[in-house]
Amino acid sequence: MELKAVRTFVAVADTGQFQEAAAVLAITQQAVSKRIAALERDLGVRLFSRTARGAEPTLDGRAFLPHARALLLAEERAAASVRPGRRALRVDVIGPRVAPAVLLRGFHEAHPGVELDVVTLFDADTAVAAVRAGRVDATFRAVGMPGRPLPESLTSARVLDEPLYLLTGPEHALADADAVTPAELAGHRIWMPSIVEGVEWAAYYASLAAEFGLTIDSAGPNFGSAAMLERIAGSPELATFMGEHPRHTGRDLRLIPITGPTPVYPHSLIWDRANAHPALAALRAQLTGGSRVRASGTWVPDWAGS
Repeated sequence: MELKAVRTFVAVADTGQFQEAAAVLAITQQAVSKRIAALERDLGVRLFSRTARGAEPTLDGRAFLPHARALLLAEERAAASVRPGRRALRVDVIGPRVAPAVLLRGFHEAHPGVELDVVTLFDADTAVAAVRAGRVDATFRAVGMPGRPLPESLTSARVLDEPLYLLTGPEHALADADAVTPAELAGHRIWMPSIVEGVEWAAYYASLAAEFGLTIDSAGPNFGSAAMLERIAGSPELATFMGEHPRHTGRDLRLIPITGPTPVYPHSLIWDRANAHPALAALRAQLTGGSRVRASGTWVPDWAGS
């Protein structure tokens, strides 16, 4: 059964006349008659009887009427659920404690009326595929990883260059330094068990190690950040890189700036060009409206998109 025929049936039942229903629907009276006849064939019953006053629902018509109204209401709700701005904006932030999540929290505070659905997808390939398929509206990723160009339907904007810090325990040789340079880190063991081959942060740290002659150890197993930080806190040899949003509350650790230059992790927002969700436009405007990308005295890989 066609919903336009159901809508025509309800219009005739409400107005009591085929001619009035035609006016309400902005179609001809002949079209109304054809739609009702087709609906009656589909259902195998008569829906209206002709009277001197127009058209009156039969017993079957009266039985069908509340269900017809429910069908039209379901249609309206289904359409409303995907109209721009009526559903939550779905955004991937990689992880709940990293810089993109902080950016998204700032957007939520500035736009408390916007409903957000925050997800955490693991790697760039999965996230980009989700944006392309319409499963998420946007994702934060490092764009330009060698051999991984964005699909033509997607676009991106660099929204944050996040400076890296060195994180050590109190017994580490660099624990008391006010700042360190990348050159001074050569020969020290930088332990990052969260690095997995093929993900964008693996490409970033491979480029960083090659540029400055660093030793980055990704040997696992990875039992999560809490276990990693506990081990670093008690080690005189291990250090790791950490963003500017530290996650080591309650532990005796040192967060040391890296300068000359400062390695920064390039976060970009990725979205589909055809996505018309108004909250996505607001998010882009907030994240790209100011000068958030650091330039002077910083380092990013040559492949990082602008």
